[in-house]
Amino acid sequence: MKVSKFIVNPIGENTYILWNGNGTDAAIVDPGMMYDEERKAVDDFIVKNELTVKMVLMTHLHFDHAASARYVADKYNVNVYANLADEHLASSLPLQAGMFGINVSIEPLKIDIGIDENSIIELNGEKIKVLSTPGHTGGSVAFYVADSGVVFVGDTLFCQSIGRTDLPGGNHRQIIDSIKHKLYVLPDETVVLPGHGDSTTIGDEKCYNPYVRF
Repeated sequence: MKVSKFIVNPIGENTYILWNGNGTDAAIVDPGMMYDEERKAVDDFIVKNELTVKMVLMTHLHFDHAASARYVADKYNVNVYANLADEHLASSLPLQAGMFGINVSIEPLKIDIGIDENSIIELNGEKIKVLSTPGHTGGSVAFYVADSGVVFVGDTLFCQSIGRTDLPGGNHRQIIDSIKHKLYVLPDETVVLPGHGDSTTIGDEKCYNPYVRF
């Protein structure tokens, strides 16, 4: 499948669209758009490519990733998939933004469909496997698309870095365990699509990430 990236909001979050060509179904991963022009860019892409949005997939529920989750779900009449362990974060999105001094209107979010380590989601004939990767938040997950060789990791793993664990619900030991036992076991050539910054590969992170060596 194809992956298109939109860098949005003041924190530079990566919103992804997973799709398979013009006129096909699509999933939106971590819609963090906070401003009308950011939402319009995503909507225009969907219209231009004649995509049918089927779902919103959330790696975790910090406000910079979930600011437009309800907007997308309502506009396209689809469900928000997220780990229920992050439900308390979903209900506190406006408070989270305020804590970071960002004055935007964000509605509290309701998770429509709970997902966990045993969940398999299908899109355009490919399976999206949910991997439980707590540490950045208690309910952080990754979405692994084996056939396409990509994994959406949210804020668990970055190019030569890892997600912060000093926010409420963070746990340093857990995030290291998640990276070692859920992500580093994927094929080396798997493309890692993080919540911020550039993409990388599992193989490169195993070799060069100074925080978690294989």
